[in-house]
Amino acid sequence: MTKPLTLSQPQQKLSLSWRAYFEMTKPKVVALMLLTVLVGMCLAVPGIVPLQPLVAGMAGIAMMAGAAAAFNHLIDRKIDALMARTYNRPLPKGKVSTTKAAVFAVMLGLVGFVVLYTLVNPLTAWLTFASLIGYALVYTAYLKRATSQNIVIGGLAGAMPPLLGWTAVTNELHGYALLLVIIIFTWTPPHFWALAIHRRKEYAKVDIPMLPVTHGVEFTKTCILLYTILLAIACLLPVLVGMCGPVYLVGSTILSCGFIYKAWQLKYHDYPGLAMKVFTFSIYHLMVLFIVLLVDHYFWVA
Repeated sequence: MTKPLTLSQPQQKLSLSWRAYFEMTKPKVVALMLLTVLVGMCLAVPGIVPLQPLVAGMAGIAMMAGAAAAFNHLIDRKIDALMARTYNRPLPKGKVSTTKAAVFAVMLGLVGFVVLYTLVNPLTAWLTFASLIGYALVYTAYLKRATSQNIVIGGLAGAMPPLLGWTAVTNELHGYALLLVIIIFTWTPPHFWALAIHRRKEYAKVDIPMLPVTHGVEFTKTCILLYTILLAIACLLPVLVGMCGPVYLVGSTILSCGFIYKAWQLKYHDYPGLAMKVFTFSIYHLMVLFIVLLVDHYFWVA
């Protein structure tokens, strides 16, 4: 009988190292972000998105978003080691050194910036850089530890992707793209506060002033409910300005009603694990909402 093939020790280390660096880029978060970038690109033009800004734009934005995530891992490594949700990340586990993590984040961000600047346009490159700084430094390094409104103020950086997609194709700012930014900006607080309720004790343990820690769970539940109503209004704006048609109107209305119902349930009929279900629902809400935007756009254009 032949012996099964096994990786040598250097190969195993290389495989583990590659996975660790990849994990630092938060690939699932970046994937959802890239969906909103793609929708921004598609909504910016009536037909097919030109190939170069599509490929180079997606690649450059993905690299800079991955760099921002890596900086987040680097800056939060000490509190990550104390939280059940994050203690297994590469830096707390010693899979990647702080020096290597810093070099990786800087190089990935630099390459992404160069790709956007040379192959897309300077406007998109600088806006993406501003988003990276906003998330990695303004939010992670300062706001996260400074105020319970951290996710509200810092959420603007995470709301930028559809605008980046729009500028990558058109090389100009447009009010329609800003409406997409408003939707994600309004979506972010109820999305993250639901997770913060679920992980309240962990945030309290590491002295991070998330809303449930500073103002209590019931107050946070009220804020989540009110924000889902505000989000429903924000989701109607593209219809009111003639940007979208009936397909989006129906789809966004159903999604908004679902989110409001989940928030209402969390406020008045809570049970163990519901906050995490609201958090998960919010992810699908945003994903499906932008897919509906895309479907409506090509249906409406046709």
